[in-house]
Amino acid sequence: MQLWYWKCFWITVAGGAGSLARFGLTELVETWFGRLFPYGTMIVNLLGCLLFGIVWGSCARGAMSVEMRLILLVGFMGGFTTFSSFAFHNEQMLMEKQWGFLLTNVLIQNIVGIAAIWVGIKLAEMVFPPGVVPPA
Repeated sequence: MQLWYWKCFWITVAGGAGSLARFGLTELVETWFGRLFPYGTMIVNLLGCLLFGIVWGSCARGAMSVEMRLILLVGFMGGFTTFSSFAFHNEQMLMEKQWGFLLTNVLIQNIVGIAAIWVGIKLAEMVFPPGVVPPA
């Protein structure tokens, strides 16, 4: 059981580092290119996919332990971006020619994801009408 706690500890630390890395890189990219288009998010997501592939491939070839993969992918990449996990699962379905699952995953996560953001905004608008500032 103690090993489980250590895994949780390192996943938490790595997740915090991933979140800080996402924030820093996004700010840097948007300073360079502006905020008209979400270049920062795009760069973070694409870099996250590249890093996910490097970690997964390294572990698959025995160059990294399963524990380190867990810490990096669930922890760091979980804080850095979840788009990399989304892309990885789609790549796996693509390689296994699971066309129906691939199409379903892409459509549902994108369409329902956008709809969920809209619903969340509407719920927040209902809870906090214009001009109402919640207590600090």
